[in-house]
Amino acid sequence: MKVLIAEDDKHIRAAVAEILEGEGYQVLEVEDGRRAIEVFHAERPDFVCLDIMMPGKNGYDVCREIRKTSETTPVIFLSAKSEEVDKVLGLELGADDYVMKPFGRLELVARVRAVSRRCLRAQDPSATPRFFMRDLEVVPDELRARRGEEVFELSLREVKILRLLHARAGQVVDRDQLFRECWGIDHYPNSRTIDQHIAQLRKKIERNVKSPEIVETVHGVGYRFDA
Repeated sequence: MKVLIAEDDKHIRAAVAEILEGEGYQVLEVEDGRRAIEVFHAERPDFVCLDIMMPGKNGYDVCREIRKTSETTPVIFLSAKSEEVDKVLGLELGADDYVMKPFGRLELVARVRAVSRRCLRAQDPSATPRFFMRDLEVVPDELRARRGEEVFELSLREVKILRLLHARAGQVVDRDQLFRECWGIDHYPNSRTIDQHIAQLRKKIERNVKSPEIVETVHGVGYRFDA
């Protein structure tokens, strides 16, 4: 899933990009409104994170331009402006959410996942069917997994990892395959990165983290799911 971040503050832009890349999104970064419009038309991202006070064109103007060609692409405004009238204007222009600066990582992740669910539900349902891994039901278009009454929130990358392991049930998926399928060719393989993600995923979905049944380690090679 591709995300456009338009933010003139390079530190905030880098922080947002790092958070979203960690979640598994392909990130496009621009620093002004005019460039945001150009990249939007060229790349057609799945959703957009827009600062309001930017050079060239402000976030409101960018949102207007986006809505001329796409009524459905989700837009999240990122802004330090706190007046209620600004929030109302943003929502009237067709924004899907409004995140105030400074914001925490967990807040941003929660809002982005909510928008992602709307994007995924709008796609062809057959492209993201739910599937089972033993007693765990994985629901990709909700970015969630369930075991009985328990519900586990998943990142986009965690869904990709589980889908890959499920599709290759009984086979060992090595680290290179995981990087290609779940991180992309632009990322340099790093075993520590994969192991950290797997460890966090196991904490969510395994009954016993010390004896995993869904994401098993094949030492020296990679990971496997045995159906």
